[in-house]
Amino acid sequence: MNLDRLMQIDRRIIYLFVAAGTILPIVFLLGLPVSTTPPVRMAFERIENQLQEGDVILVSFDYGPSSAPENDPMADAVLRHCFAKRIKVVVIALYPLGGLSEAIEELNRVAAEFPELEYGVDYVNLGYKDGAQAAMRKMNESFKEVFPLDVNGRPVDEIPMMQDIKNYGDVDLVATLATGIIGEWWANLVNAQFGLPVIVGPTAVSAPKYYAYLEAGQMVGLLGGLKGASEYERLVMDNYPRLADIYATPGLYTATKGMDVQSIVHLIMIGFILFGNLVYFTQKRKPRGSK
Repeated sequence: MNLDRLMQIDRRIIYLFVAAGTILPIVFLLGLPVSTTPPVRMAFERIENQLQEGDVILVSFDYGPSSAPENDPMADAVLRHCFAKRIKVVVIALYPLGGLSEAIEELNRVAAEFPELEYGVDYVNLGYKDGAQAAMRKMNESFKEVFPLDVNGRPVDEIPMMQDIKNYGDVDLVATLATGIIGEWWANLVNAQFGLPVIVGPTAVSAPKYYAYLEAGQMVGLLGGLKGASEYERLVMDNYPRLADIYATPGLYTATKGMDVQSIVHLIMIGFILFGNLVYFTQKRKPRGSK
C-alpha cells in the first residue's frame, strides 16, 4: 500500500463524503435514536397535560431567518401539538429582522396540514409590533391596543376568537421561539410581573443562560437549540401517530433530520481524523529508505 498517496488524498473526496452525509439524512429519514431531557419534557407535558381543547396559547416569533434552521422546527412542533389538541393559537412577532416573515411562513405551512381548523376561529396571526418590552407590558392591558389589526389588515374586533381574548388574563401559556434577548424578557418581565407561564425555545448558543430562569421557576419548559427541537418532535411523534406520518414526509426538513445530519457528518469527520492519524503513525514507523 502506498502510504504517501493516502497522505495526499484529494480534499474533494472528503467534501463528497460530507455532502452525502448532509443530503441523504434530509431526503431519507434515518430515525436515529432521540433521548428526551427534562426541560423539553416539561414543555411538552405542560401543553399535553395542563391545556385542554379551547385553551389559549400565545406563540411569539422572536427570531429571524438567520436562526430559522434551529427555530423553525421548534415553532412547527409546538404549532402541530397545539393544533392536534385543538388549542387556540394566537401568533405574534416581536423580532424586527424577519420575525413576521417567519411567523407567516411557519403558521401557513402547519395550518395547511390541519384543514379542519379555521383561521380566526382556531388560530390567528396578529402580525408584528415594534418595541418588544413596551408591547409585552401593554398586552397585559389590551391585545387590541397593541395589535388593532391582524396580519391581513382585518380589525381584531371582527375576529371571532379574539372576542374572548382581551389580555394576558385570557391566555394560558406563552411559547417564545427566540434568538437574542427577547426570550429573556418573556421570562423576567411577563412571567415575573404578570405570572404568565412561559416556554422558551432559544438557539443552542443562547440556551445555557435560560437554565437559571428555568430553575427559578420563571419558565415552565425549555427547548434548547436543534437538539431540544428534535426531542420535542420525538415526543409529538410518540403521542400523535398522525403527526408522525407528517414527520416521515420525504424531503421535509425537521430537527430530527437536522440532528441526523450532525451525527452522520460528525462520524465522517471522526473517521477521517482517525484514518489520517493511522496513516501518519504507520508511515512514521516505516524504516528509513523503505517505500
